[in-house]
Amino acid sequence: MITKTEIVNEKLNPNSPFFSVVLAPTNEEQQLLFALKNLGKLPEGFDGELFVPLLEHHNPKIRCLAVKNVGKLKDVRFLTKLVAFAEAEKNTIARREAVSAIGRLKTENAIPILTQFTTDTDPKIILQALRGLLYFREHPEVQSALASLAEHPNELIREQIARELKGPGRTETAKTRNHPASPEALKNVLVRADVQDVLKVIPDESIHLTFTSPPYYNARDYTIFPSYEAYLDFLTAVFRETHRITKEGRFFVLNTSPVIVPRISRAHSSKRYAIPYDIHPRLTEIGWEFIDDIVWVKPEYAAKNRNGGFFQHRKPLGYKANSVTESVMVYRKKTDKLIDWNIRQYNDDTIDASKVIGEYEKTNVWQINPATDKVHPAVFPPELAARVVQYYSFKGDLVFDPFGGSGTVGYVALAQERCYFLCEKEAEYIECAEQMLGSTLSTISKPRILSLEGFKAEISGLQKR
Repeated sequence: MITKTEIVNEKLNPNSPFFSVVLAPTNEEQQLLFALKNLGKLPEGFDGELFVPLLEHHNPKIRCLAVKNVGKLKDVRFLTKLVAFAEAEKNTIARREAVSAIGRLKTENAIPILTQFTTDTDPKIILQALRGLLYFREHPEVQSALASLAEHPNELIREQIARELKGPGRTETAKTRNHPASPEALKNVLVRADVQDVLKVIPDESIHLTFTSPPYYNARDYTIFPSYEAYLDFLTAVFRETHRITKEGRFFVLNTSPVIVPRISRAHSSKRYAIPYDIHPRLTEIGWEFIDDIVWVKPEYAAKNRNGGFFQHRKPLGYKANSVTESVMVYRKKTDKLIDWNIRQYNDDTIDASKVIGEYEKTNVWQINPATDKVHPAVFPPELAARVVQYYSFKGDLVFDPFGGSGTVGYVALAQERCYFLCEKEAEYIECAEQMLGSTLSTISKPRILSLEGFKAEISGLQKR
């Protein structure tokens, strides 16, 4: 059996018969797959003709790896063979590799070929063709091809075309240039007011991270809405404004779960509302890009017993599961920029100081015990907030909770050397939050609690400076 070391060494010997033997189409499939996977970067002058017979191999994985290696050569002499392969191949992955290889040739002769592939039924084929065409984006034929895809039914293609048609990258604004900064008037503040009124005052792109658990629909006395639709409209309005005040490419993490509204009497059924699933399409429509679904798992003893009746009678249709999970949905403010861009906005010292040290949760299942509070009926545990703050912000960042409650997010933000900005309208929760925030070991000894008018005055003073 050949080894990786042999492959690496023999690549440096252009006169060696090694690859003509190893890549012979009659060889065992496992040997061919191993050799094709481990070829790596091909040296100049490598005999690409060795791959051509493998383009007709009966194993689609071998055909796929063969055409991928042809693409590495970037040799225009293989254009005709690549086109023929892409047109005849049935395996979708191998076809995508072939179209990618055509694009990597970077020859104008490939423009009409790649343009033809933009009408393919496979969106990934179209995206590969676009990658190749964009090298010639100023060419009239390419401009026409891009324009024809502006209303394509596939969302990824439309997004790619929209980025290209709007021209060169956006001019950098003061906000993007000073990405780590946030307004001083928002730092370590709890505003005693309705969040919808507070959000109207906050400047654009002020917040680095939002983590919140909104009130559950009509499940408690403090969350009365006339209808479920009105409840969803309320959350949508809050999270639309949250999107506006969030910095480019930064995160919004939402903790929710389905909720049960009790039945009127034993003659009626209770009603269960799937809040995480109903709010999700509204969030993506606003401009939040879905990143991750994290499942918060609580101990079984923490769940309200829903299957006592089934335990007694065991009759089909009567089963109800005890809910031990909540959804922690992670979103990012949609942007053309990659995460690396956000990271590069910070200096090396801040990045190093903010690294997550030691053990961390590697899966999307977080087993965390719930928290309880004598005043607030639905607090989430500091450990949950700590993970979110550590994983999705840097030290010095501003963390926002539009439904501040008893102040857990603010408390954790301070403990993790971040700043907080909270909104809460219930006086009893504000009193709890004041005690919690004042009990941290932060150098800030006392939280700043402002009325809506006081907050507006501070923002107005900030804007005048």
